[in-house]
Amino acid sequence: MSASASSDHSSRVPVVATLTLGCKLNQAETQQAARELRRHGCLTTDRPAQADAYLINTCTITHVADRKARRLIRLAQRLSPDAPVIVTGCYAERDADGLSALAQVQVVGNERKHDAANAVLSALDGLAPSTSGENGSSGRTRAFIKIQEGCDDVCAFCIVPYVRGRERAVPIDDVVALAQERVEEGVQEVVMTGTQPGAYGRDREDGTSAADLIEALLARTDAPRIRYSSIQPQDITPRLLACWDDSRMCRHFHLALQSGSDDVLSRMRRRYTASEFRDAVTLIRAAVPGASITTDIIAGFPGETDSDHRATVSLMDELRFTDVHVFPYSARPQTSASLLPDDAPPEVKRARAAELRALGSAHRREALYARVGAVESVLFETADSGLSDTYLPVQITDAGGLTNQIRGVSVVSAEETTLVGELLG
Repeated sequence: MSASASSDHSSRVPVVATLTLGCKLNQAETQQAARELRRHGCLTTDRPAQADAYLINTCTITHVADRKARRLIRLAQRLSPDAPVIVTGCYAERDADGLSALAQVQVVGNERKHDAANAVLSALDGLAPSTSGENGSSGRTRAFIKIQEGCDDVCAFCIVPYVRGRERAVPIDDVVALAQERVEEGVQEVVMTGTQPGAYGRDREDGTSAADLIEALLARTDAPRIRYSSIQPQDITPRLLACWDDSRMCRHFHLALQSGSDDVLSRMRRRYTASEFRDAVTLIRAAVPGASITTDIIAGFPGETDSDHRATVSLMDELRFTDVHVFPYSARPQTSASLLPDDAPPEVKRARAAELRALGSAHRREALYARVGAVESVLFETADSGLSDTYLPVQITDAGGLTNQIRGVSVVSAEETTLVGELLG
């Protein structure tokens, strides 16, 4: 959807482009802002297009994320030079002054993120609708639900605690109500998101835990699928994994490894050893057969030796993740790692990252081919393709018109990045 400039403001509905960079938590917050805008009579699009206003939710986890945010802001300014641009998210929190200096840009910090939709409506001025009422729908098959934000761990490399603050859990009743509301709107899968989803409730004095939240979601919502994937290895417990006895829980876990070297993990201030990470993976695979396990790894952290790198390669080869996101180390301001000697030359970081990515790609192909002959539960996001509960892309060849349906698919082959199957029943 796009909008072109018009001098007759009263004759049309304003269009707002709501654009997201970064994590699922950002996606959850952008989705909520877009819902608020539609409730106030706006139309929204989540793609760069001509619009009457832009809401850009940014990330600052690496310098590359910063660059992507600046590029997206410039694109919005080129598409609609007179349209206001509201920038929020972690990059806006870290460098509000720098972003505010850009033409047509207004910054909304994380502590005022709930004001983002209001900032857009104010910026629209006379074009903003005078009456409220839902204008269109999101058309989404999956909804992202924010269950907490902030982090108390303060890992050496991570700027997130500085831009997101301390851990704050959303009360269980509020999460359940929001999830059920999304289900009643038609979504088939609710995705629990946060800075530290696995540590949910750690800030609360009543002992609330992630297991309590999942049990409540299973008991009190009609969600056909619930995805709760981003969990730290130290938060994996038998009680938590018992929740996956319910088939509505998606069999996908994202555990960030970061390094296979205990020395590097210690300097990173991670709260586990390589052996403890291995134990968490073993627990998951025993409790949730067929689960996909994905991970993040940093290449070239300060002080990382060739031996440290080989330890990461070895652990990857042992655990064989379904997918791996590899990041060459990027110093972030205000983090303790930025004070360490960054002694790995850029070409060494690039070489190590390339080796890890190649190994991860080989393991992903292996995981895809291992699914041939299996039956996958697929939520179709288009007429003939979607995501399995194990977070694998699936394409079917024998039917269509299945958008927003969950169907069983028999996997008949695997391509480089996708499963190919036939619809059951």
